[in-house]
Amino acid sequence: MTCLKDKKAHFILIPLVAQGHLIPMTDLARLLAERGVHVSLITTPVNASRIRPIVQQSIESNFPVQFVELKFPSSEIGLPDEYENVDQIDSSYFLAFFEALKLLREPLEQYLQDHHIPPSCIISDGCNPWTIEVARSLCIPRLVFHGPSCLYALCNHIISKHKILHHVTDYSEEFVVPNMALTLRFNKANGPGFFNAPGWEKIRDDAIEAERTADAIVLNTFEELEGQFIELYEKEMEKKVWTVGPLNLYNKDEYSKSLRGNKRGSEKQEIVLNWLDSHKPKSVLYVSFGSIARKNSLQLKELGFGLEATDKPFIWVLKEAEITPEVDRWLSEDFEKRVQQKGLICRGWVPQLAILSHPSVGGFMTHCGWNSILESISLGVPMITWPHFTDQFTNEKLVVDVLGLGVSLGTETVCWMPAEDDNTIWVHRDDIEKAVQKLMGEEEEAREMRRKAADMAEKAKMAMDNGGSSYNNITRLIESIMQ
Repeated sequence: MTCLKDKKAHFILIPLVAQGHLIPMTDLARLLAERGVHVSLITTPVNASRIRPIVQQSIESNFPVQFVELKFPSSEIGLPDEYENVDQIDSSYFLAFFEALKLLREPLEQYLQDHHIPPSCIISDGCNPWTIEVARSLCIPRLVFHGPSCLYALCNHIISKHKILHHVTDYSEEFVVPNMALTLRFNKANGPGFFNAPGWEKIRDDAIEAERTADAIVLNTFEELEGQFIELYEKEMEKKVWTVGPLNLYNKDEYSKSLRGNKRGSEKQEIVLNWLDSHKPKSVLYVSFGSIARKNSLQLKELGFGLEATDKPFIWVLKEAEITPEVDRWLSEDFEKRVQQKGLICRGWVPQLAILSHPSVGGFMTHCGWNSILESISLGVPMITWPHFTDQFTNEKLVVDVLGLGVSLGTETVCWMPAEDDNTIWVHRDDIEKAVQKLMGEEEEAREMRRKAADMAEKAKMAMDNGGSSYNNITRLIESIMQ
């Protein structure tokens, strides 16, 4: 690109308004600002309120970063004014929600035209293809940021390139990702691709085109973790792929760890960390499934019974949306009393990074969201994998089959927002108990997973340290834009 009018760097970061996408982009914004780049992170009022303490911390540190709040067009899709994040809306509104995102283009362009420092580039989430026209109108480079693993991005690209889904009519029909050194089997429901459902074809095509026409790709991963896939992905895309993670390691002190992901809940955090302090090193299983996926009441009870059957202490996080009156009665009047000696039940948000950093935590039962996996890997915590949708099934294969850092619960079924009358049990208590014992036990397989996890954690820290692969990539990324 030759249209840059100003040599002072001003990067525009545009995350998808979903918690798992906002978190790493916020880390990236602060990291770039720490390197002297002026950064504008584009968000909306509700999403900004979730990271308000981080915003305040950045201001106090005098970082050149602005958190720009654009009004979200909720009324255009019939949502209440404060519904601005994917985790707030019912699945019936999802398609309209993504269409509404396009309406942010005009206020964004107005902000960029009015800003005293001309923009140098846009780094936009891969789920925001509407930013193509913004970058073109301003004659600046546009980079796509992918939140999931490189393996996921690679598989998604190959499947699109070979039009695999065009030949798959049934959602349960299996297919193999071609041109890969390892055999990866999926079906249309659990395979790579955020927009595979009927009615999403236009948004899916737009996202593929946005990736194809991007000037470069930015990934929250690191070379030592996914080197073989990064090399192949760069070759497939015929453009530079910058790996800049794991971004969660930007949060080094305990205060920053407690802020990552949401408003700081000091009282709840104190309860959780004090409880962890009372347990032996590597003895506690942490159980949490992200901000979106929900389970029906029967599956929640089955999970509880499985955890209870083990001899391992655990912290179990339930989303507020999952706690129906029936579940609340079961927890309050029955389950919590029975497991009070070894189990801590948390309702709503908890400081996950602070929990995973605690010496007492020795395992993580996860939905396989990429943020959670990277946090676990970078802190040396092996995993029990229970994917629910989109990239999570691909991420599971990386963790279990490629890296050997986890135990799979064996489910291949998409399950994220059950209907009111859904009583399906996807994973049974016996399988949960066996997986916990396998991961947290003293057999050679468990010890080997812990060794591998500790080794990869060390490599993750080295990647982000001065002179590491990700540290150097961030330097070169900034230089490439300014040149």
